[in-house]
Amino acid sequence: MPLSGNDERVGEDRGSGGTGVRQRERAGAKRSADPPAGLRGLDATGPLAALRGLLSRPLASYYLLISSAGLLLVIGLTMVFSATSVREYATGGNAFAALTKQAMFAVIGIVAFWVCQRLPARTYRVVSRPALAVAVGLLLLLNLMLVVARLSGQDSARFGPLEARLLWLILGGIQVQPSELAKFALVLWGAHVLARKGAALGWWRELATPLFPVVGLLFVLVGYNDVGTMLCLLAVVVGLLWAAGVRARVFAALSVVGLAGVGLLIAAASLGAGSGARGEENYRLARLTYFIRPPDKCFEAGCYQMGQARNAIDNGGWFGVGLGKSVLKWNWLPEAHNDFIFAIVAEELGVVGCAVILALFAVLAYTGLRIARRVDDPFRRLAAAAVTTWLVSQAVINIGGVVGLLPITGVPLPFISDGGSALVVTLAALGMLASFARAEPDAARALHARPPARWVRLLWAPLPPLPTGRRRPAPKAARAPAPRARTRRQENPGRTPRRPADPDGRRGGD
Repeated sequence: MPLSGNDERVGEDRGSGGTGVRQRERAGAKRSADPPAGLRGLDATGPLAALRGLLSRPLASYYLLISSAGLLLVIGLTMVFSATSVREYATGGNAFAALTKQAMFAVIGIVAFWVCQRLPARTYRVVSRPALAVAVGLLLLLNLMLVVARLSGQDSARFGPLEARLLWLILGGIQVQPSELAKFALVLWGAHVLARKGAALGWWRELATPLFPVVGLLFVLVGYNDVGTMLCLLAVVVGLLWAAGVRARVFAALSVVGLAGVGLLIAAASLGAGSGARGEENYRLARLTYFIRPPDKCFEAGCYQMGQARNAIDNGGWFGVGLGKSVLKWNWLPEAHNDFIFAIVAEELGVVGCAVILALFAVLAYTGLRIARRVDDPFRRLAAAAVTTWLVSQAVINIGGVVGLLPITGVPLPFISDGGSALVVTLAALGMLASFARAEPDAARALHARPPARWVRLLWAPLPPLPTGRRRPAPKAARAPAPRARTRRQENPGRTPRRPADPDGRRGGD
C-alpha cells in the first residue's frame, strides 16, 4: 500500500536514522532564538558583536590607551591656545607664547612616554626607591625654603639660582612641581612594596610598615600647601590597596584617619598653610562651603571664580559659542587656562564638547582597569590600578569643582590644563601603562608570533617578555613513588603481597 505524505516523511525519518526530525528541530530552535525585528542589530552580527570582536583582539588595550590619551592631548593643546591667546597677545604681543611652551612640554612628555614604554617591570621596581627619595627630598627643600620665606615676611625664597614659590621650585627658568613627581613615585614604590609583601597584607603590621609612615609623610609635605594634590595621593593609595585585595575594614579605618587629616589641614590654613594667612579668613573652609550655596548668592559670598565658571557653562549651551569665541577668557575668569579650563571648553564647545572629554576619560579608565585585570604580574597589576585611579580621580576632582559639584581644590585637568610638570609626569605614567598593555599574555604572544620589523622594535618598543605559563612543581610527597607492595596489590588485586624482610635478612613470620 502506498504511503501518504505524512507517512512518507515518517518513513524517510526512520530510514535516515531520524535525521529529518533533528533538522526540523534545529530549524525551529533557530527560529525561536532569533531576536525580534527591533533587536536584530544587537545579535551576533550587529554593532555590539563588532565591538566585542575589536575588544577581544590582543593589542586592544594598547591601542585604546594610545588613542584616548592622544586625543586628550590634542584637545588640551587646542584649548590652551584658545584660552591664552587673547591674554598673551595683550601682554606680550605674541598669541602663541603659551601654546609654544605647552607644546615644548608635550614633546618632552612624549619622549618620556617613549622611554617608559620601553622599560621592563623590574626596572620600575629598581628605581622606585630612588624616585621616592628624590620626591621627598624636593618636597622637604620646598617646604623649608617656604618656611624661611614666611619668617621673613615674603611669599617666595631665593638661594642663589634656586627659587621656591608656593608649589614650585624654579632653577634657571625651569619650573618643577615636586608634588607631581611624588604621585608617580608613590605609584612605583607602593606597588613594589605591596607586591613584595603578597599574602602578608592581611596583617596590620605589614601595612603599618613601611607603607603608612611614608604615605603619612607625603601627605603632610604635600597637603600643607596643596590639599587637592594630597587628595590625588590618597586616591593612589586607595587604588593600590584595592588592587591588592585589602579587607574592607582597613578602608574604613583609613577613611576615618583620612577625614581627620583633611580636617587638620583645613584648620592649618588659619595658621598660614598654603595661601592662607594668620588672622585672616580660612580660605580652605570657605571653599568647602561656597559650592553648596545657590548660584545667585555666589558673587555676594565672594566665590567669584566659581560664579564665573557657571556663567561660562550657561553661556555655552548645548553646542557652544564656537572655538576661540569665549567671552569669559578675556580676564573675566581667573585661571581660565589652568584649573578652570573645563569652563572654557563648556563655553566654546558646549555640552557636546564636554561629553567628548568625559567619554575619553571613561575610555582611559576602562583601559587602565582592563590592563590591571589582564596582566599576570602583581607589580604591574598594582601599578596599573594606581595610575588609573590617580588620573581619573584628578579629572573628577577638577571637573566637579568647575561645575559646582565639589569644592574647588586647585588641581589641573590631566592632558587639558596648562602646566609643564603635570603633563610630562602624566605622559611618563602612561608610557609605563603602555608597556604593561604590551605585556598582557595575549598581547605578548601575538607580538612574538608576528613580530614587527626590526627598525620598529628599535625606534618604538622592544618585544615584551613571553608569559612563562609554567605550572608550579608538585610537592615532593606527591611525586614520591608508591610503596612496592601497594603497587603490586593495585596491579594484581587477587594476589597477596609478600611480607617485608626483617633487618637480619630473614622473611617475617608468625
